[in-house]
Amino acid sequence: MTLPQTDPRLIQLANRIRDVPDFPKPGILFKDVTPLLASAEGLRMCLDLLGERAQPFGADLIVGVESRGFIFGAALAAHLGIGFAPVRKPGKLPWKRLREDYTLEYGTDALELHEDAVADKKVLVVDDLLATGGTASATGRLVARGGGELRGYLFVVELAFLSGRRALSGKVDSLICY
Repeated sequence: MTLPQTDPRLIQLANRIRDVPDFPKPGILFKDVTPLLASAEGLRMCLDLLGERAQPFGADLIVGVESRGFIFGAALAAHLGIGFAPVRKPGKLPWKRLREDYTLEYGTDALELHEDAVADKKVLVVDDLLATGGTASATGRLVARGGGELRGYLFVVELAFLSGRRALSGKVDSLICY
């Protein structure tokens, strides 16, 4: 369920997200959350809203996706009083890892998770942005392979016109949809 964008809190959050044209390549309109992160009031409001949205998932662990998912995921985990586990690019985690390769619109990539990070946990995947869903879907597969129970996905921003929800199984929620 998504709150209407007419909710004044969501409008305030959306006003703190900067559009950067032609980044990282021509034709892309990048949604930059760094102004939101720089605002104590905006960040607090964002975490409160994410916390409200996270409750129905019933998670006891947040998995955050490199890199902005670390920021929102770890802060949300602390806000909710639950644990956090990072999903990283290959070669960044020091312990035994699970690896998931996935396809992007312009090539392939991979993500890794410590093999013991999610076992027997109820997991909510958190990231800053849902676009095509490839990264989030690969993260969900890592959670399943690691023995976690994937409860769903939560995003700050969703680019709904890219239909990323279709790539994800289970419950998906986001604060701001474009």
